[in-house]
Amino acid sequence: MFEPPLDLSSARILITNDDGIDAPGLRVLERVAQDFSSDVWVVAPETEQSGTGHSLTLSRPLRHRHLAGRRHAVNGSPTDCVLFAIAHVMEGRKPDLVLSGVNRGGNLGEDITYSGTVAAAMEATLLGVPAIAFSQVTGTTGQPVHWGTAERHAPDILRMLAGVAWPKDVFMNVNFPNRLADETTGIRMVAQGRRVSDYNLIALTDPRGNDYYWIGPQQFGALLRKDDTDYHAIEDGAVSVTPLHVDLTHEETLQKLKESFK
Repeated sequence: MFEPPLDLSSARILITNDDGIDAPGLRVLERVAQDFSSDVWVVAPETEQSGTGHSLTLSRPLRHRHLAGRRHAVNGSPTDCVLFAIAHVMEGRKPDLVLSGVNRGGNLGEDITYSGTVAAAMEATLLGVPAIAFSQVTGTTGQPVHWGTAERHAPDILRMLAGVAWPKDVFMNVNFPNRLADETTGIRMVAQGRRVSDYNLIALTDPRGNDYYWIGPQQFGALLRKDDTDYHAIEDGAVSVTPLHVDLTHEETLQKLKESFK
């Protein structure tokens, strides 16, 4: 159990993301964390790692670049970064809290399974460190990203979650709506959503006549879960907070299987 309250003023905080070391959302989260603590570390991917999920780099060596102070870049996935930070960069004292993001784009519903941002928080949880993933929902291509919304509301979320107990195998997923900071409608504790979805696989041909493919933007249909979820909160202009569980066991089905195979 994560035992509250966590004193953020004295906390050792690790920050990572999946958009890369130069991402604006990472800078937002750095500023938020540094307003609470002077012991803030950044270990983030050298390049964008969106969609990598909970992947480890096993087929090539990891390379580490020390940028300045407590900022580091690793040529791997967000999961690699958390593992590397705790096992090597911060060796001697684990972080008290891991913050991942702020991701450019929402991580809602089924997207959670693909997200490197969420996976970094999951890895921290597996390593025994409380973790929170942050994402800023965006509009269509070319529209401005409301980073100020994340920067305004993330401190309140941090204070709130630092004062609440949650199990050691649970981590938090936070999404900020695609609205200006003053236009948000509150903070909602909601379940992970689910909707009918499909990917648009685009087939193309290169100048040499070889076929290649792009996985296009995800296409969404009707909501499959009708109660209050992250999708509903974001559509209503609220910040969504969802506790996620690293144990994927479906207990009801497990019991049915046990009864069926006696």
